[in-house]
Amino acid sequence: MSLIEASSEAEHTPGITPAVRGKGPWQLAWERLQRDRAAMVSLAVICVIVLLAVFAPVFAAVTGHGPQDQFPETGLTPEGLPVGPGSGFWLGADSLGRDLFVRLLYGARVSLLVGVLSTLLATVFGVVTGMLAGFYGGWVDGVLARLLDVVLSFPYLLVAIVLVAALGAGVPLMILVIAFFSFAAMARVVRGQTMAYKEREFVEAARSLGASKLRTMFVDLLPNLVAPVTVLASLLIPTAIVFEATLSFLGLGVDPRTPSWGAILADSTDYYRVAPGLLIFPALLLLITTLAFNLLGDGIRDALDPRSDRLLSRK
Repeated sequence: MSLIEASSEAEHTPGITPAVRGKGPWQLAWERLQRDRAAMVSLAVICVIVLLAVFAPVFAAVTGHGPQDQFPETGLTPEGLPVGPGSGFWLGADSLGRDLFVRLLYGARVSLLVGVLSTLLATVFGVVTGMLAGFYGGWVDGVLARLLDVVLSFPYLLVAIVLVAALGAGVPLMILVIAFFSFAAMARVVRGQTMAYKEREFVEAARSLGASKLRTMFVDLLPNLVAPVTVLASLLIPTAIVFEATLSFLGLGVDPRTPSWGAILADSTDYYRVAPGLLIFPALLLLITTLAFNLLGDGIRDALDPRSDRLLSRK
């Protein structure tokens, strides 16, 4: 009889205690996360926003309005002002008579793309830099730590504006700029965690077995850094989204013809009194998205740290 069959029979046999099945740390963390209502609602909201962004072309086909299509006769009033929400334009139109709903969905694509890719780049470079500084120490740590201090001392927004203004607007450049100013925070966290873990017994055991430094870092140390890196990465995404919206609002983000939440907000400055939807809808989407990522990040932090006071108070 197999172990699974024996365990199943024990569960249905009176007087026999079923075998105890162990659970991995990630499985336990997922179970804790499922008990966090705010985190699960935030995860559902993020999934909905992602699906809306992915299927933006479908909604454009259904409405018959492309993100760049202008409808001056139906999208603007006789006075030349944007029309409000209605059957023709679900959320109204912008100052050029373009469908606001469709442009918001395409804008979600830009925001999510910039937020995820810039965070991914910042995470990769931050983890590598932090591990090298924390594990090797000495002059390597001194040089890399000073480099991180220099990056963190820059006024982010001012330098980003100068770079974008000098090199031109575009999604790739914006991703690189945001990643450059985000990796230092990741590297500092990883550096501190690496310095704490490198003196543990499992690292000493790897060294005694003749493991190289690179193998010790990326095989033995890196799995122990996944939890804090995951939490910080989930909190860097909304920061990157807001940064992208800020640059686009100032006209230094994506190409002006590309739909973006920040660009739509900039367009609302002259029309928010007569067409409040131009201001309300993109601002609301930006708020909901960043809030959902922040709440999810808090939930992941609590799920990975069962000793958290807030988690214990919910049990």
